[in-house]
Amino acid sequence: MRGRMLRTAGAATAALVLVGCGADVAPAPTPTVVAEPPASASPSPALPAEPTDVVTGIAAPWSVAVIGDSALVSERDSARILEVVPGDAVREVAVVDGVVADGEGGLLGIATGPDAASLYVYSTAEDGNRVQRYPLEGEPGTRTLGAPETIIDGLPRAGIHNGGRIAFSPDGMLYVTTGDAGEAGAAQNPDSLAGKILRLTPEGGIPDDNPEPGSPVYSLGHRNVQGLDWTDDGRLFATEFGQDAWDELNLIEPGGNYGWPQVEGEGGADAGYIDPVQQWRPDAASPSGMAIIGDTIYIANLRGGVLRTVPVDEPTTAAEHLAGEYGRLRTAVEGPAGALWIVTNNTDGRGEPRPGDDRILAVDPSALTG
Repeated sequence: MRGRMLRTAGAATAALVLVGCGADVAPAPTPTVVAEPPASASPSPALPAEPTDVVTGIAAPWSVAVIGDSALVSERDSARILEVVPGDAVREVAVVDGVVADGEGGLLGIATGPDAASLYVYSTAEDGNRVQRYPLEGEPGTRTLGAPETIIDGLPRAGIHNGGRIAFSPDGMLYVTTGDAGEAGAAQNPDSLAGKILRLTPEGGIPDDNPEPGSPVYSLGHRNVQGLDWTDDGRLFATEFGQDAWDELNLIEPGGNYGWPQVEGEGGADAGYIDPVQQWRPDAASPSGMAIIGDTIYIANLRGGVLRTVPVDEPTTAAEHLAGEYGRLRTAVEGPAGALWIVTNNTDGRGEPRPGDDRILAVDPSALTG
């Protein structure tokens, strides 16, 4: 275990002040929880039929970890972890120390462990990207994080293509996405951890049933995967940023090679690469975080500014929702009470912020799919 790298917050407060943490981070605003409105006309009576603000005023949010009726949110550039309790104040839980917010790097993915007693955090440090585990303590509204333990570090980092999504599979293994960090050829090198999906035990070990003994690499040939989730029957889907030709939705197979940089999009099957199940032009997509709820994949798109829905059993088809209504969309996640939470991404320097940005929206997922 390394030294304590996180300062935890004190009592809940509505006015949040960012304290210096030795990281290259930006000033942060004061987020606000929005009172929950009536949910009339919703297909599910407890959930809103139209996207409704849960919280506003977040700075460059990247990931959400839902814990019961509350959630933790990461801010990429400020390195803050915020706690959102619907109907209550937003509070700063911690500022992760040693985070270098450089380009697309910073405080990225977060996920609760299988026992919900710890929080896993992916962030960019001076010497590379890393995943750390923090004890998660307290009740909603008073959560704190204990001293960190490094699960894996030294992952390739750059101003672009840092991957950053972490998630636990149904069998309790930790999956970590890495980007090619601007070195496209590294994605095809099985000895490099760049451009990969990694599979680890919760303690950071290498599972005995990984595709290659002694290697954390689960799949390779990726440019920049930022979305991961599993279907009810255990299939793993991932979203991936392409370069100039095609963004992708992939069905991930153990040991599979997805072609980057030899091929982008479809067309690599004859050379032994796995084709995506669906592809889109980058200006209409740039798919980031995704969630699978029931029989539907919900994909947040940055440049496209749309939420895509893809049937898990017909993944070559898709429908678009909310086109242009909320700007860039960073991630989608199953929120409290089965709502779909959608996170915008207009304040990181690439979007055009609107009043209240950035925000988390809640909607009944069945209102989008019918």
